Amino acid sequence: SKLDVTTDLQAFALIVTAEPYYAVRRPSNVVVLENSVRRDTAGGTEFVDAKYELIDRGGYIPTGYNFDPVILSARLPLEFFEARNAVRIAKSAGADRYASESYEKAVRQMNEADAMASTRHENRKSLISVSREVVQTAEDAREISVKHMDEERAEGERRAGRGRETAANNRADDESQRRANAEAASAQADHERNEANRQNNNAQAAAQQSAEAQADAERDRNDAQHRQHVAEADSDRDRAAAASSDAQLQQAVRDREQLRANLLQQFNLILETRDTARGLVVNMSDVLFDSGKYTLRPLAREKLAKISGIVLAYPSLRLAVEGNTDSVGTELYNQELSEQRAEGVRSYLTQQGVPEASTTAHGFGKTRPIASNDTSEGRQQNRRVELVVSGEVIGTRIGTIVLQPVATATSPQ
Repeated sequence: SKLDVTTDLQAFALIVTAEPYYAVRRPSNVVVLENSVRRDTAGGTEFVDAKYELIDRGGYIPTGYNFDPVILSARLPLEFFEARNAVRIAKSAGADRYASESYEKAVRQMNEADAMASTRHENRKSLISVSREVVQTAEDAREISVKHMDEERAEGERRAGRGRETAANNRADDESQRRANAEAASAQADHERNEANRQNNNAQAAAQQSAEAQADAERDRNDAQHRQHVAEADSDRDRAAAASSDAQLQQAVRDREQLRANLLQQFNLILETRDTARGLVVNMSDVLFDSGKYTLRPLAREKLAKISGIVLAYPSLRLAVEGNTDSVGTELYNQELSEQRAEGVRSYLTQQGVPEASTTAHGFGKTRPIASNDTSEGRQQNRRVELVVSGEVIGTRIGTIVLQPVATATSPQ
């Protein structure tokens, strides 16, 4: 279909989303149409910050609910089929149980609409009016049902919390009793042990006097042997210390290389990542941003949340966020857009818990292309944000460190 729009307003924007019926309380995130500035117009594009809430695709249908598609008919108005859709959606949300009065009213109205639609010469205007009433009543019932289910869920969580608290208190009481019993048993054992020690001490005192003379002679002989063993041990220890130091150094290098390889594999499962001399470079293409904007799309936030979860496990890692653009537009525009996108990514990472001191954000505009700006494919590659992950904990680039064999110290026999 074709849509022609004109307006006398100085600022204008149009976004069309896909909805199950007209009376939705929040728009969905399924954008099917949005306006753009044609090349032959005198208008321009202005970026503004706006707060909004969207419903995810499928948000009106519970998971696992068998919901057959609505079959349209050119003979009847679209409002009639929206009404059927609204009643089915309300029922799938439990409105027949939690908002029975509103739901039954919607059903009665729908029956009236069905009767009007079945006549050979239906009054189209009246059918549209009744159908719109059905939609509004069904949406009211669905909203009431959702609110009731949210309240039931919250109450269930509160009951579960109280149960956990009671169980924790019972465990604490049991632990206190166990400690008291253990302390009593320990005191009894100490008493019995002290009595046994007293008796043993008396017996040992008698034997000690006879053993002292023999011990003096044995001590002299042991002193001589000890001096010899100390000299040999000092020599062995010096050789072993040298070998251990080399082994520890090489093991640390291997550990850093292994961690770097693991991070490279994990990042690649989320976004394209390559290993460079600067660090691990995670590439975010411009499809993760709204066209010509620096706002992150939901998919971009999801991927950045996963990246943050990995980075938080290694506090010493550093992240440099670098924004880049193609050559379309002025140099100032590209520079500002690259800086805004880089700062937007950095801000989201810090919101996920990544320390601000570990992150930086820079925009390079069109100055660092990785492909030709003469083709659309090349320009798309150049429109990107890169996350450079570095830090002592992951060492240098994989494959650039040569490990030396570790010498093994041996002791003379």
